[in-house]
Amino acid sequence: MKRLSIYFCLFVGLAVLLNSCSKSDGPGGSGSEPDPPATDLKFPKKEMRAAWFATVWELDWPGVRGEAAQKQKYREMLDRLKALKFNAVFFQVKGMGDAFYNSPYEPWSAAISGTRGVDPGYDVLQFLIDETHARGMEFHAWMNPYRISTRASSATAFPALHASVDPSWIKDYETIRIYNPAIPEVRQRLNDIVKDLISKFNVDGIHFDDYFYPSGQTHQDDADFEKYGAEYSKKEDFRRANVDKAIEGVFNTIKATKQEVVFSVSPAPNKTDNFNNLYADVAKWTSSGWVDILIPQLYQEIGNSYNPFEGNLTTWTQFRGKAGLVIGHGFYKFGASDGGAAFQNVDQLARQFDLVRKNKYAVGSAMYSARDVIANRIGITNKLAELYANDVLMPFFGREVAAKPITPTNVKITGNELTWTVSGNVKSAVYYFSTLTAEGELLALTEATKLTISKAGYYCVTAVNIDHVESKESAVIKK
Repeated sequence: MKRLSIYFCLFVGLAVLLNSCSKSDGPGGSGSEPDPPATDLKFPKKEMRAAWFATVWELDWPGVRGEAAQKQKYREMLDRLKALKFNAVFFQVKGMGDAFYNSPYEPWSAAISGTRGVDPGYDVLQFLIDETHARGMEFHAWMNPYRISTRASSATAFPALHASVDPSWIKDYETIRIYNPAIPEVRQRLNDIVKDLISKFNVDGIHFDDYFYPSGQTHQDDADFEKYGAEYSKKEDFRRANVDKAIEGVFNTIKATKQEVVFSVSPAPNKTDNFNNLYADVAKWTSSGWVDILIPQLYQEIGNSYNPFEGNLTTWTQFRGKAGLVIGHGFYKFGASDGGAAFQNVDQLARQFDLVRKNKYAVGSAMYSARDVIANRIGITNKLAELYANDVLMPFFGREVAAKPITPTNVKITGNELTWTVSGNVKSAVYYFSTLTAEGELLALTEATKLTISKAGYYCVTAVNIDHVESKESAVIKK
């Protein structure tokens, strides 16, 4: 009887495991394509290919003064990323309780003019968005939800608060000042800031990193717990609930205001550290559908004794919930004197990519950060160019707002010209297959309805709408 119970448990466990690995349990409404091409053809995997632009301490941008110089630098950086086949940027527009646009809630960032609160004289964010979109890339507005400012020690004063900030909303630590996550007015302010930005600007996404409750600090929140935490028996649960409410609130604000905007979060690499030290219950957020894209910062090497890349990849795959899974890589470590031995060889990146691309649920990578891609220390960007050699489509994330794309028709080859017909506001993805069993190659994502081709083999076309939803493929035609 005991043995039978063991066998039964093993059977149930196996059934649960198989169910968890089934296609229907992939990223749900936020990460899996609503109606992907259903075919025996092997289409190339879709990927988000993103780079972070950090603006705190002018790490990636601007680093120069004056409108002309700043614009030139951003254009040059974007041109390089576009040439490398990147398709998205995560640009920090609110890093220190400030803004890269004219905000009623927070002052202009000191990174632009050199002085906090000074209007730089041009529409910075609109410029950044326009230049990014002009290159066919997405622009995600990266915000730090709580951080207001930092200092070297308590001997130095924090910068003055913006006039709209109630001093009772803040918490000061030794080196960092934050909005107090426990206060309902702080959560409402965060919702208002997000609503203001996405109402004024055509951003593709809102992005948070891993700055929630400061790690390794004494929080001294007895009064907050007494005032707001009656339903919680532990302060730790109370803190996590405060962050939960902020994440859910921002997600709901986005859906209510402009639902085509996606919401992404980039947690620290270790799930347990997020939960216990940052009070970020990321698994709850993803399972609840509050996050459209999960981008864990897997900045350690394969085999790391505390945070192994491969172990954290497995963990976040398991807890991706309804979110699309994109992996953050520590590109800044490659060739750096303090990067560690594993990051002095470009093969580390290739091995990481191999693990990510073999993971059926991972749908791309993000590089921290843009300046390190440009720097190309030890030839790491050359290796990235090899890994990004083929064009890809952006995966679908978030919510559908556009009409479903209709399969292209009238696909013909005349000489060396492929032509087809589409309908609606769509682009066309043109695929080439050397044989009907080989993996295909994306030749173009184009607004045209013709393409010059030369190789013998098989061709088909799909339609892709503005949500990145792809139609079923057209009839396959042989050249």
